[in-house]
Amino acid sequence: MFKSSISRRMIVKAAACLALAATSLTALPAYAETTLERAKKDGYIRVGFANEAPFGYATPDGKLTGEAPEVAKAVLAKMGIAQVDGVLTEFGSLIPGLKAGRFDIIAAGMFINPKRCAEINFSEPSYGIGQAMLVAKGNPKGVKDFSSFKENPDLKLAVMAGAVEGGYAKDAGVAQGQIVALPDQSSLVAAVQSGRADAAALTALSIADMAKKADGVESTKPFGEVAGKSVKGHGGFGFRKEDTDLLEAFNAELKTFLGSPEHIALVEPLGFGKDYLPNKTTAQLCAGE
Repeated sequence: MFKSSISRRMIVKAAACLALAATSLTALPAYAETTLERAKKDGYIRVGFANEAPFGYATPDGKLTGEAPEVAKAVLAKMGIAQVDGVLTEFGSLIPGLKAGRFDIIAAGMFINPKRCAEINFSEPSYGIGQAMLVAKGNPKGVKDFSSFKENPDLKLAVMAGAVEGGYAKDAGVAQGQIVALPDQSSLVAAVQSGRADAAALTALSIADMAKKADGVESTKPFGEVAGKSVKGHGGFGFRKEDTDLLEAFNAELKTFLGSPEHIALVEPLGFGKDYLPNKTTAQLCAGE
């Protein structure tokens, strides 16, 4: 009788344990799909851009193009992601938009620097380039570079909100009251054309493109130093900190692609080429070197 009683208790206990185990397994959280896994499964990914030619912009018929989107499309295709959808965002909202999940990669030619590296991860750079100024035709104020504004406090300089040129102006000793922050390229051009600003600062390629397309303006000679420091910027693609597998897969294809005949043929029509290949690594740029 005693043995029989123990056996019944053991059976009941064992059944309870099995039920608890089953409940625990059911309660385990579902496996979280990564951005890379989702993009490969769905066949598409979203990229943020800021309508800054020739880095990333939409054509009048809605085609996403520019150096960064074209390189991104080529690299992502090699990763098995055939479709790239663009999300237009003001430049200063690109990092917040990425972190908020509005898109999965920043493809806007964004310069890599320590401040941005603290917020997001970057691919290896896809290009390196210096600076220039957009000025009125004939350059009536004799603007050469940022030092022109330090030397003449009556001059106004237009910069793109969130871009590096505002920091370059500060480093050069330009007073905050001389700086006009605007949201996009068209605003910069309009400011110079109207006289609201005496010049606008951006990368040499952007300024050359703006000068070619707009009336009454021209580009200064490109320059590579501000206050004795190199301002050759290196642009790359931005990723959320948690998307490490997406970044690693992207970098693996990007490193092989950069400098190849396929890459050069793709970016030369956009004003890039062998002379704009990067000469620094992301690690160096994030360290401020």
